Amino acid sequence: MNTEKKSLLVAAIENGTVIDHIPTDKVFTIASLLQLDKCNDQVTIGNNLDSGTMGQKGIIKIANRFFSDAEISRLAAVCPNIRLCIIKDYDVVEKKIATLPDEFVNVVRCANPVCITNNEPMRTVFYVTDKERGVVKCRYCGKEQLIENIKLV
Repeated sequence: MNTEKKSLLVAAIENGTVIDHIPTDKVFTIASLLQLDKCNDQVTIGNNLDSGTMGQKGIIKIANRFFSDAEISRLAAVCPNIRLCIIKDYDVVEKKIATLPDEFVNVVRCANPVCITNNEPMRTVFYVTDKERGVVKCRYCGKEQLIENIKLV
């Protein structure tokens, strides 16, 4: 088999965003977060693809969609360190890594049932206190959570 054909597992897009290096257990969480079931443009989802660095990975290609920094922060809350490639005219024009920001505003739900944010109509604010371990802390009650256990607003 032709090596070029063998390595082309997912079709190229003309314009849009490729989200790459997604852990396989997070692919459909990302798809749900982005509401891809409501997207009218071409969406390609690949899962359990071979990866030299991860063993297996997922990838999502979304035609004609580009993400704001706020949307990338939401992605980082679910899956830090995924890569976003911005595609224009079939070429990668920019690469971004969804890194944990210093704080999340109205992204994370507090795990403390008596926190004011769970009992009053207000935005949530969480500080990232340990980026390496993925620890976030509620501004209002001080409850700490691991990023892998958070619930999104």
